[in-house]
Amino acid sequence: MHITQLRNATIIVRVGAYTILVDPMLASRGALPPLRLADGMRRNPVVELPEGADALLDTVTHCLITHCQKGHFDHLDRAGKKWLRERQIPVICTPHDAGHLRKRGLNVQALEANHADGLPFLGGTIRTLRCTHGLGLIGRLMEHGVGYLIDLPGEPSLFLAGDTILTAPLRDFIVLHQPDVSVVPAGGARFDLGAEILMDAAGVIELTRLARGMVVANHLEALSHCPVSREDMNEAARAAGLLPRLRIPRDGETLVFHAHACG
Repeated sequence: MHITQLRNATIIVRVGAYTILVDPMLASRGALPPLRLADGMRRNPVVELPEGADALLDTVTHCLITHCQKGHFDHLDRAGKKWLRERQIPVICTPHDAGHLRKRGLNVQALEANHADGLPFLGGTIRTLRCTHGLGLIGRLMEHGVGYLIDLPGEPSLFLAGDTILTAPLRDFIVLHQPDVSVVPAGGARFDLGAEILMDAAGVIELTRLARGMVVANHLEALSHCPVSREDMNEAARAAGLLPRLRIPRDGETLVFHAHACG
């Protein structure tokens, strides 16, 4: 399994004969609206896609969306929708998002409503976990989405956490399933008001301690409302003695995982 970090939550997973694009935010730097007054109304994303992104995107066979409504452009922006529509890439999503995406001309392949026991997916199985993208008033305004656990024959099991804070259901899910690789948001995002809507460094450290497999931290250094840096995350992992199992990829970096070497 190869996982390439493009930017923010946008990754490309190459597994077997398939190349899966996750949550495409493909806009140019500064093309999207600001997210906090406290940042001087800084526009997003704050960095460009890495060199070589176009060539990697040309290899994509499928797309997976964790959430996309209520203005969550950092997981599917206008440029991402245009790219998917023009190529008619199969877009896998929840029933909740299916109608929204079909109206935008995408080639939607919605999962069935009940995912708890796993559904057929690219020769293996996929199941979902509901994300909690913040609590309180901010939480009521957010689109919460899902995380995906993917099991394919001969490959490491992969959990894509989606946008979430660290909750009891997430802890229980990690302990129960023990994914070989978990990709989790670490940016500690917050708006001008309210608490964090994503895990921060401390949350990722706690999740990594619960997991026996590898953890990949992303959603870093791409949006104005995500204060946690890669250096912050690296220092927290070093202090916790977790650097061998917690990876913090640069934009454009590819991580390689083998089934026998995980867990």
